[in-house]
Amino acid sequence: MFSNARVVGDQFFLSGMHAGGPDGIVGGADPYRQAVEAFRRVRVLTEACGATVADIVVLRIYLTDIADKAAVGRARSEVFTGAAPCSTLVEVSGLVDPGLTVEIEAQGVAHGVRAAGQNIPF
Repeated sequence: MFSNARVVGDQFFLSGMHAGGPDGIVGGADPYRQAVEAFRRVRVLTEACGATVADIVVLRIYLTDIADKAAVGRARSEVFTGAAPCSTLVEVSGLVDPGLTVEIEAQGVAHGVRAAGQNIPF
């Protein structure tokens, strides 16, 4: 068992979000569309933690092909319009589903809106 998101004190931590689901991969093989969906999920979970994307301070982005960084960067720039979070971009050999091309972890400050230690379902 794992948590998609946790609030600890005034911080929130999100597990890696991707575009996979029971009906397949949202966006098919398109890394931009997969990133848009992964960032949508990051936004949903961030808001469930009592924060906004402006409260995200760290991103870790995993790509199965580093050549997709421009497409993922385009999706990222559509989400973060103010101060950008600190970020790490890493190429990996694979993700949980072979058709996935991007996975995104995030953490930030939730300003204590949710109870500390609370698990947030997705």
